[in-house]
Amino acid sequence: MTVATMSHATAELTRQDRCDRCGAQAFARATLPGAGGVLLFCGHHFRAHESALVAAGAEIHDERHRLQDEVRTPER
Repeated sequence: MTVATMSHATAELTRQDRCDRCGAQAFARATLPGAGGVLLFCGHHFRAHESALVAAGAEIHDERHRLQDEVRTPER
């Protein structure tokens, strides 16, 4: 893994990072072994593909915990 790829693999996802499947905000990144391809997923699509990505040996960066942090209680 190169230094540039390594820093990309550990960098936090931002609001500009978008799911490769639907375009929603990405909360998970999978770096595929070998070619080093990177896939970004929203929580829904990552959940749907997580087991296949893990089985393929992908390096996973999961920030879905931030979904709970971003939920706001409506003011009354």
